[in-house]
Amino acid sequence: MQLAHSPLRRRLTLALALAATAALSLALSASANVAVTIIATDPFTNIDSQHATIVEPDTYSFGSTIVAAAQWGRFFDGGSSDIGVSVSTDNGSSWTAQQLPGLTVNSTPPGPWARVSDPSVAFDARHNVWMVSGLALDANLNGAAVTLNRSTNGGATWNTPNNVAVATGTQNFDKNWTVCDNTPTSPFYGSCYTTWDDFGHGNLLKIAYSRDGGLTWTLSRTPNVGVIGAQPLTLPNGNVVVPLDNASETAIGFTISTNGGVKFGQAFTISSITAANDPGNIRSGPLPSAEISGDGKIFLVWEDCRFRSGCARNDLVYTTSTNGSTWTAIQRIPTDPGGVAGTQNSMIPGVAVDRTTSGATIKVGVGYYYYPNSSCTEATCQLDVGYISSSNGGSTWTAQTQLRGPMSIDWLPNTTQGRMVGDYMSSSFDANHLAHPVFAEAYAPPTGDCATSTPLCNQPLETPTTGLAALAGANAANDPVVFSGTVKNGRSAFNVTH
Repeated sequence: MQLAHSPLRRRLTLALALAATAALSLALSASANVAVTIIATDPFTNIDSQHATIVEPDTYSFGSTIVAAAQWGRFFDGGSSDIGVSVSTDNGSSWTAQQLPGLTVNSTPPGPWARVSDPSVAFDARHNVWMVSGLALDANLNGAAVTLNRSTNGGATWNTPNNVAVATGTQNFDKNWTVCDNTPTSPFYGSCYTTWDDFGHGNLLKIAYSRDGGLTWTLSRTPNVGVIGAQPLTLPNGNVVVPLDNASETAIGFTISTNGGVKFGQAFTISSITAANDPGNIRSGPLPSAEISGDGKIFLVWEDCRFRSGCARNDLVYTTSTNGSTWTAIQRIPTDPGGVAGTQNSMIPGVAVDRTTSGATIKVGVGYYYYPNSSCTEATCQLDVGYISSSNGGSTWTAQTQLRGPMSIDWLPNTTQGRMVGDYMSSSFDANHLAHPVFAEAYAPPTGDCATSTPLCNQPLETPTTGLAALAGANAANDPVVFSGTVKNGRSAFNVTH
C-alpha cells in the first residue's frame, strides 16, 4: 500500500475537509427533510481502496460527549484504510474528526495491519476512558486481531492500540463489539466486555473482559456456539447479556454472564429470523441492534419480514427484556406509512435508548435505511435514511421522518457482498434527551458509479445538525405474524457450523 500523504499534509487535508462542513450542511438543508452536518470525510488517497468513502458508524454518548467511529476509505474486498473518530463535547453542536493512530499502514503513525474494519465505541466511566475496538486485517485479509484504541482526555487524542486478542493458527476473527459497565452500584462497575466471533472455526463465539480501562483483557469461558453480530449489554445488577445471531442468521438469541464475564452460559434462542433479501444489491442483513434503558430494559431490533404476506419485504421489529432471559412478543416498528400493505423495505437499524429514562417513559429512537418502494433493482432502487421514535417505551410511535435521500445504489462504494453504507449504523441520545443518528450518505459521483469514480466518490459521515426528539406519536403496530421460518428451538440453533 502507498502512503500518499506526509503526516502534516494528511492532517491539513482532514482539517480543510472539516472546515467545509458548515457550508456544505447549509447548502444541503434546503432540499432535505432535516438539515445535517458532515462530521467526517475520507482524507485518504491510497490507490487500492475507494475514495472518498466512509461506512459503518458506531456511536456512544456519555454526559455531553458523543463519539462516532467509522471505516474511512472502504476496500472492495474487505476493511478500510483506517478507523476515524468524530467527537462532540457539546451534545452534537460541533464536531472534530481524526484518524486513529497505529492501526494500519495508512495510519499516522503507521501500524502493523493492512486494513481495519468493524469499529465499536464504548466509554468506561470508572476509569474515564473512551475506547474504540476494531477488527485488524492482515495482508491475506484474515481477521488477525481485535484492537483497542483508548482516549483518556475525552476523545481529544487517542493512544496507539493494544490488542484485545490476536488470532493464531487458523483463527479468523470477525464482528467485534465493546461495552462497559457504567452503573456505580454494579458489583462489576468499571468492567468492559468485547465480543467477536472466529470465522475460521465456524463463527465460534469469543468474549473477553477488562477490569483496568481496556489496558489488559482476559478471555471468558464461552459456550461452543457459532454466532455473528454479538452485542454485549450490562444490566444494573452487573449481569452481562449478549444478544446475537446464530452463524447462519436464521435465529436471534442470547447468552448471559452472572460473574462479570468470567463465564457465559449456553446460548438460547429468542426467535427465528425470517428476513427477506433486501433488493438492489445493497449489503445488509438481520444483524441485531441492542440498547438498554436506565432501569435495565433491553430493546433488541433487527430487520424481519414476518408481518408481510409471503415475506415480501422487511420491517424493523423488536423485542424487550428486563433480565436477558425472558423476552416479550416480537412487534413491528411502524416505519412504513402504508402499514403491512405498504411498499417500503426497512433495514440496517441503529437503536438508541435514553439511559436516563425508565418505566413507561423510556425514550427510544431508531435510525435506519429504507427503500420507499422495494419493487426495484440496483439501477432503480432509491435509498433513504429514516428516523422513528417513541417516548413511552414503544407503546406508540411517531410517523417516520425522512432524514436524507434519495440515493442511487451505485453511488455507494462496492464490496464483495454488495453496495455498502454499513453492516450496521448507530444512534445515541445526548444529555438533553435528543437522539443523534449517525449515518453514511452518498452523493452522485462523476461517473454515476463509485466503483469507477474513485477517488471522486462522495460518501461522508453525517448526523442531523440538531438532535432529534423522541416523542410518543400515535402509531401502534399490533399486526399478526403472517409468515414464519423454521428454526430449531433452544441451543440447537446455535451449534457451531463449519
